Amino acid sequence: MECRFIKCHGSGNDFPLVDGRALTLSEADWTQLARALADRAGPVGGDGLLVLTGRDGDAAFGMRMFNSDGSEAETCLNGLRCVARAGFEALGIDRATARLKTSRATVAAAAPLAEGVYTVEETAGPATLDLARWPLTGAGERLVDAPLAMLPTDRRFTAVAMPNPHLVAFVDRVDEDELVRVGQVCEGAPDWLPNRANVSFVEVRDDATLFVRTFERGVGLTDSCGSAMAASTYAACLTRRIAFDRDVTVLNRGGLVRARATAAAMVTLHGNATWEWEGVVDVDLSEARAGNLRILHRHDDEVAAWARVAAAAR
Repeated sequence: MECRFIKCHGSGNDFPLVDGRALTLSEADWTQLARALADRAGPVGGDGLLVLTGRDGDAAFGMRMFNSDGSEAETCLNGLRCVARAGFEALGIDRATARLKTSRATVAAAAPLAEGVYTVEETAGPATLDLARWPLTGAGERLVDAPLAMLPTDRRFTAVAMPNPHLVAFVDRVDEDELVRVGQVCEGAPDWLPNRANVSFVEVRDDATLFVRTFERGVGLTDSCGSAMAASTYAACLTRRIAFDRDVTVLNRGGLVRARATAAAMVTLHGNATWEWEGVVDVDLSEARAGNLRILHRHDDEVAAWARVAAAAR
């Protein structure tokens, strides 16, 4: 099949984005398409595949997000901003309710984070601490700033669903080797965590700045994970490391977002939705392989604008 897409990113979390409103693919085909397009060894590459879907009740459009291994995630807040931009441009609107796999979120075009940076405000939640919904067994009904005996570390974790599952540990300094070891245990889908989980190590830089590094379920280490930044912000407020209802800068390897969490467990992010380039590629779904890439348009000004933001964040 021939597939047209936009290569985009939210805070360095990069994806091919497909308008799926007129596509009729089986679930197996979507899995294969994600594996083909997101393959880092292929012509496109990404942390996963984003799909713009059609109206559903009060939702003007929806999003599906497939990880690079073909599994489908409940949400992806960095990706949602990109899908929201595509939905806004397709429908001629600037705010909407968006349908996610298991929840809804509100999205709106927002004032730019910096000159030349297309910015979207998104509000998701409520976050939940109920471990039975993951499920995560053997740790009680909830886990807040406490060790998890099944992991190869004595770090203290807070378990938050956003609505995808996150384990958040606050550290003085991120140790990536340790993060990978913990992440790989969760990625193995042990009996106590059958649906796996995202794992984040978080540095509290000051009372309004976090740095988040994430091992993402189905992907591995990522430059950025939007739902992890939201979960980390809420966990930081819950454990009184920062205050609820305060604007926070959340730094990551790909740049930053602005975040605010409420005591009602809602989290709002302001972040970029940057178009990098647009292209078309031939995909062999049976082999999950893409080839014969043709680049149709490059968005060099947007890429440069975000590069300045990311450099300043570092």
